[in-house]
Amino acid sequence: MRRRIDEAAEAMEGEVIAGDGSALWRGAALDSRRVAGGELFFALAGETTDGHRFVGDALARGAAAAVVQQPVAALGPQPLPEAGCLVRVDDTFEALHALVRRLRAELPDVVIGITGSVGKTTTKELVAAVLAERFRTARTPGNLNNLYGFPLAFLGIPDDTEVMVAELGMSVPGELGRVSALARPDGVVLTAVRPAHLENFPDVAAIAEAKAEIFDGVPTEGDRGARAFAVANRDDPQVVRVTERWAAGDAPGGGSRRVVWYGLSDDPAITVRGRDVRPALLADGRVGIRFHLELGTGDSAANGEVDVPLHGRYNASNALAAAGVAHALSLGLDAIRRGLSQARGAAHRGAVHRLACDATLVDDAYNSNPDALAEALASARDLARDWERGAVKEEIAWPAGTDGRLVAILGDMLELGPEAARFHREAGRLAAVLGFDPVVGVGPLAAELVAAARAAGARTAVHCADAAAAADWAARHVLPGDLVLVKGSRGIGLERVVDRLLEGAD
Repeated sequence: MRRRIDEAAEAMEGEVIAGDGSALWRGAALDSRRVAGGELFFALAGETTDGHRFVGDALARGAAAAVVQQPVAALGPQPLPEAGCLVRVDDTFEALHALVRRLRAELPDVVIGITGSVGKTTTKELVAAVLAERFRTARTPGNLNNLYGFPLAFLGIPDDTEVMVAELGMSVPGELGRVSALARPDGVVLTAVRPAHLENFPDVAAIAEAKAEIFDGVPTEGDRGARAFAVANRDDPQVVRVTERWAAGDAPGGGSRRVVWYGLSDDPAITVRGRDVRPALLADGRVGIRFHLELGTGDSAANGEVDVPLHGRYNASNALAAAGVAHALSLGLDAIRRGLSQARGAAHRGAVHRLACDATLVDDAYNSNPDALAEALASARDLARDWERGAVKEEIAWPAGTDGRLVAILGDMLELGPEAARFHREAGRLAAVLGFDPVVGVGPLAAELVAAARAAGARTAVHCADAAAAADWAARHVLPGDLVLVKGSRGIGLERVVDRLLEGAD
């Protein structure tokens, strides 16, 4: 977005106390090191540091203005450059949100909010790829999905944006409702509810209630309320429960609210369905999935084969969510097929790489929870089986004369609360039962995973204290023909293992 600084100051109930208020700003930053030029730098007071100490650095890097709540004399040791403005507000955090609320009333035309325990980021990428077939579409970069990240993403979208696709997340009760109130989504997507963040919730049902807070910001009045919709996973009972409750509420003009259900089951309520999901080598040489998409009912029904250049059968559900959003916004089958075929996965979320040593890497290192790990293990095993029997073209099959081992390098799953040890034991047992051997556990909790894998029959089960040790192990022990799955919670840093394995790869 590009606006005048004094207009932003007015929206935040602040005042320009230095510099040229008629100058323009675009985008926002909370970290002075991320200032590229032209942003509003918000000096937030954090738990470990105070952004006011870095106002001089932000302005020196080219920030158009700094939004502050302390006197200029308290802004830190670095002298302020002559260029740039200062905007004084009562509270910089509240000012950030006030600016988002003001500008959300102006644009874009539609915001799609996406939440769930798994699949948020990938679904966001798929939805954006499909909607770009018709609309000028922006999306939240990375996982900027909380009370700090969403405002940064929103304030950075182009002025001509017609649809913004936003990942909306939470880790504690009440958080998602506040984020949704900022986003005011016209349509929401609920992917799945799984045992993630259990250290902050008593059970999965409580997680579902927190995810349902995404409905808090959905308009309920006027034209926008009348066109509001939800796209929800009919295969997930917790998603069904909270979505049906929302749908039963009064909609503008009477009646119930609109829901587009998607799924892989035979539930008759499903509007967007996928069948016969299978791995495939796509036309551009990428490993992906192919399935039959059934869209709509009655005279408006359409169906056909769809290619998605993402590994893992579980990504079929994410693709169906994207098709559901497109269907709600009146895009047809051809646009959905084109958009899905051109999608790109987010970093460290199931990308398949061929290594220099003729092994194959499934990089799913970004995050992990018990259900997501189970799906990743099963998908890697299934991909290996399909390759062995020639279901995927021979040019990417394992080299002849190798063992074709399944290798799992699995990091701690964090934020699981008092049942964490049990979840890790179950994961280790599952890895061994599915045929992964060696199994490498990374992090303190992964010791339970390794022990369970060994007890379930894995001949080689290794525990590494951290990602650095796991990277060293992988560099020494991954062999030609191996298929290696790397997955763990973000805090374990298994991208270090991925980077080590990718050294020298094509």
